[in-house]
Amino acid sequence: MRRLIEAIERVPETASFGRVTGVQGLLVEISGPETAMAIGARVMIDRVGGGLLECEIAGFRDGRALCLPFGPLTGIRLGCRAVFRAHEAVVRPCAAWLGRVVDAGGRPIDGKGPLPDGAAAHPLKQAPLAAHGRARVGAPLDMGVRALNTFTTICDGQRMGIFAGSGVGKSVLMSMLATNAEVDVAVIGLIGERGREVQEFITDYLGEEGLARAVVVVATSDEAALMRRQAAYLSLAVAEHFRDAGQRVLLMMDSLTRFAQAQREIGLAVGEPPTAKGYPPTVFSELPQLLERAGPGLPSSGSITGLFTVLVEGDDHNEPIADAVRGILDGHIVMERGIAERGRYPAVNILRSISRTMPGCVPEAIRPVLGRAREMMSVYADMEELIRLGAYRKGSDPMVDRAIALHPAFEAFLGQGRAEKTTIAEGYGRLSDIVGAGGAAGLT
Repeated sequence: MRRLIEAIERVPETASFGRVTGVQGLLVEISGPETAMAIGARVMIDRVGGGLLECEIAGFRDGRALCLPFGPLTGIRLGCRAVFRAHEAVVRPCAAWLGRVVDAGGRPIDGKGPLPDGAAAHPLKQAPLAAHGRARVGAPLDMGVRALNTFTTICDGQRMGIFAGSGVGKSVLMSMLATNAEVDVAVIGLIGERGREVQEFITDYLGEEGLARAVVVVATSDEAALMRRQAAYLSLAVAEHFRDAGQRVLLMMDSLTRFAQAQREIGLAVGEPPTAKGYPPTVFSELPQLLERAGPGLPSSGSITGLFTVLVEGDDHNEPIADAVRGILDGHIVMERGIAERGRYPAVNILRSISRTMPGCVPEAIRPVLGRAREMMSVYADMEELIRLGAYRKGSDPMVDRAIALHPAFEAFLGQGRAEKTTIAEGYGRLSDIVGAGGAAGLT
């Protein structure tokens, strides 16, 4: 009864409505009372033949609201009635959402029945926590993946980017992290994902164990730009709910690039000028607003450790979105096609990846080991082409000889099966054995 009373109280006493005055592309122009029109407000349009189309006000022109739809424009004609909603979009997640798959509107799409509402309402789009009131980044977080635990150590509340082209194993890496990471809750946002791969990711990669402590938010590539953008906002809102409940949350979003592309469609539709690669200015203002919502919470609450994938176009790691995101996050993990092609997964390029909490979060005794390992990998990378061509003669340089001898062990260390899990301590021990075998004198 309490929830029913609360729902009744949220129903507005009066309703303001307008009429559709024009449609151009995906843009719907609506005339109505000026007091009812506000940026971000929702509008429900009566379709011809029945049914409602939800839209969001994205701008104004000549006294009319410029609206973008959450679905197809089928059944919309001039003069259709449009009802303005006064309240902002909110979501009410709770612990019963764990193990469920929802769409960008928070509606269940897994066939497991309706979702209960929690007591607290969380706006889909809200300002990040005040910087001066937040706790600091916490202790190292065991992710279960050797390459990340040792060379790009992620701390509790840190935000990292995973930069990769298509088809290099991002989804498999995300499933490993969702299953193995030492966190309380995982929130996974699949933004603009291929419809075929959603069920595959949930069933084959994530599995029952990973899904049991996760909430999966899905907006496939065929859905409207507003739905794809809202899926990112909903993922953050759900993560914030569990963070405020004092839990450690792992938020994984795949991908920020598709969020930016959705915002590009929205911005261009309402007349924003295109800038770098066609992205309007709002894309670069929305990215920090979204990403800053992740991170440490208040001292008395939990944290959101964020992992955001960036789909680099044409394997260009300096394209506008990758460049902007790299400057906002606390580090980046670079996955390369060449490494995947030679069969080493996860295909992480250690030399191009960095965690900005290192070396401060690494035990002092391990820092020389990591430095020596990176040095050997760098030496091998510099000489790799000559080595493969047979142009390097053994004995020419003791450092190169040692790097060649250690290379197979490093490759075996960085490679890891999907069902395999390695703790931080185990990774440090194994790496110390490898580096020690290559000459302990280099550690002093």
